[in-house]
Amino acid sequence: MARMKDFYKESVAPALFKKFGYKSVMQTPKLDKIVVNVGCGEAKENAKIIENVSNELAAITGQKPVPCRAKKSVANFKLREGQVIGVKVTLRGEIMYEFLDRLFNVALPRVRDFRGINPNSFDGRGNYSMGLKEQLIFPEIEYDKIDAVRGMDINFITTAKTDEEARELLTLMGAPFEK
Repeated sequence: MARMKDFYKESVAPALFKKFGYKSVMQTPKLDKIVVNVGCGEAKENAKIIENVSNELAAITGQKPVPCRAKKSVANFKLREGQVIGVKVTLRGEIMYEFLDRLFNVALPRVRDFRGINPNSFDGRGNYSMGLKEQLIFPEIEYDKIDAVRGMDINFITTAKTDEEARELLTLMGAPFEK
C-alpha cells in the first residue's frame, strides 16, 4: 500500500461509517497510536543488553526507544527502583501506519505455523494487545547479529468505544485474525 493513511480515509472510514451508522464522520474509530514494548529483566546484570534491545527496536520501528524504569524495588527479583528493565516506542502518524503495514503483511506471515492473531485480546474499551515470541520475524533484524531471542508486546490504541468497532477497524486495515 502506498499510503496507509489514504487507504484509511478512502476505504476503512466509509466502510465503518456505513456498518455502524454513525451520525458524523468524526465518530468513525481510527487508530490513535501503536506502543511496542520490550521488557528484559536480565538487563539488571548487564547494561549492554538494554543497548542491544534498544538498537533492535529502533531498527524494527524506525524510531528511537525510551527506557522503562522499575517503579518499585523488589528484593526477590534483585530489582532496585529506577533501574532500567525495558524499552518502549510509541508510534503515531505515518510511521505508525508504515509499521502496521509491515507487521500485518511481512512480519506475521513469517511466524511458524501462523493461523492468525487472537481475536479475543481486546481490553473492553476498543484497544488490542498482542505479543510476539521473537524479534526475528522482522526483516530488519539480521539473524547473525542478535545475542538472544526476545519477544515484544504490541498495543494498538484506537478511538473506538467498543471491542466490536475496534475489531472491525483492525480487520479492515488488514489484521489477520483467526477464524
